[in-house]
Amino acid sequence: MAERLRLMAVHAHPDDESSKGAATTAKYVAEGVDVLVVTCTGGERGSVLNPKMDRPDVWANIAEIRRAEMDAARAILGVEQAWLGFVDSGLPEGDPLPPLPEGCFALQDVAEAAGPLVRLMREFRPHVVTTYDEEGGYPHPDHIMTHKISVAAFEAAGDPERYPELGAPWQPLKLYYDIGFSKGKILALHEGMLAAGLESPYGEWIKRWEDREDKGPRITTRVECADYFPVRDDALRAHATQIDPDGFWFHVPMELQRQAWPTEDFQLVRSLVDSPLPESDLFAGVRETAHVR
Repeated sequence: MAERLRLMAVHAHPDDESSKGAATTAKYVAEGVDVLVVTCTGGERGSVLNPKMDRPDVWANIAEIRRAEMDAARAILGVEQAWLGFVDSGLPEGDPLPPLPEGCFALQDVAEAAGPLVRLMREFRPHVVTTYDEEGGYPHPDHIMTHKISVAAFEAAGDPERYPELGAPWQPLKLYYDIGFSKGKILALHEGMLAAGLESPYGEWIKRWEDREDKGPRITTRVECADYFPVRDDALRAHATQIDPDGFWFHVPMELQRQAWPTEDFQLVRSLVDSPLPESDLFAGVRETAHVR
């Protein structure tokens, strides 16, 4: 019997797995793929973004609460999940920016911090790995560090001379960056809302595109996963400290989302298999090469 396909999604904090690529992971789980979410930090320094949860008892137990939220989201998505155990760096604010806290994830040596991820890659043996681009998707120190260790681990996991104490070598076959938002996607949702006679929450976003890179041209792979948008939203709501159920993320009606932009989008940045672009499947080329199902 052929072995099962395996996907590893590397994220910085609990909640990132539900806001970035969640419908894709839920789709693959439903299709019989083994999916492991790797969470680099515990989110200990995250803000409480849901006004209903902004209470002293929540702040006093934020680390434990965020772990419980991750448990709930994991069950909704149907994924496996592992913690790397690093400490959240927080998002520095101010001008000039304050120094990052001593011992936090973003200040670790990349080669050392990649070690625990190399071990996981060798244990789980993913065929495909997803993570963030060099800007972290957005410039949070932990997201940028997640990118760095993901790339380092992808390159090292298959090399028997590197980290020999961390298990038998395993080389993942494809590495992707998640492209959560592009100008085309925002415009499609914005115009869909206006056409439906609804107020769009994206007006300010569109204005900001004048001053930032549009990552749309980077997209190589569009995964049709609109049927799993409700699962994604349920997983998001499980992170109650981070997601306001009455907030921005839920302003666009589900049917409009499905019609306007039914995919989640990725950039293929490393491949050891032949897979012509553009793609519609993260496992394109893997299914044939690795003889997996």
